[in-house]
Amino acid sequence: MASICWSYFVPVHASIEPLTWETDFFGLSSAVVRFRDDAPALTTTDFTPWQCVQAKIPAGRADWLDALQKLGFQLVEGEVDLTIAVTQHAPTEAEVATERDIPALRQMAALAFAQSRFRAPWYAPDASGRFYAQWIENAVKGTFDHECLIFRASSGEIEAFVSLRQLSEGEARIGLLAGRGMGDKLMQAALHWAAQRQVSTLRVATQLGNTAALKRYIASGGNIDATAYWLYR
Repeated sequence: MASICWSYFVPVHASIEPLTWETDFFGLSSAVVRFRDDAPALTTTDFTPWQCVQAKIPAGRADWLDALQKLGFQLVEGEVDLTIAVTQHAPTEAEVATERDIPALRQMAALAFAQSRFRAPWYAPDASGRFYAQWIENAVKGTFDHECLIFRASSGEIEAFVSLRQLSEGEARIGLLAGRGMGDKLMQAALHWAAQRQVSTLRVATQLGNTAALKRYIASGGNIDATAYWLYR
């Protein structure tokens, strides 16, 4: 006897907000879904003005995942957000990056984050590298993340970096972190930076598939706080 599969449509109540910075940077008219119970139910015609519409949902919301896929969204990647309790950490040999370090940092970030959710077929092949190169430049200038810490080799070349942003009196977040074999040093530098500012919680996010980063953050005291999915249409 054939089994019966029941199919039903759960409406997604949300508004669509333009992403001005991303639209200008990527040259792609972009928007994001903002979920609100008091908003109208989304229909496919709501997406007509946009070339790319993003949605980020908690991984536990299978109903939203199914409904968005019925509206033409595709799963792009999973994300894990972790929290680390900040305790006193000894100073490290990390330096604060200056504007003269920006060219080297841009090149490093473009290579380290060449693959991300800003990838083909939704974005141009070089979009991810350009985005993260700009991110680290902004971090050095203090215009997004507040500071960028670097480690240098004996030759003077930068071999690793971590950017940081204070979110509130009690919380800070790691923005970008890169440097092969330097994960422990980078985390110690980040935790010392947070401790100096009397921050009690350090947050960090990574791709669900980046098991190396997940292991490093957990080894540094990280606890998984939330998981989410990114979808695009």
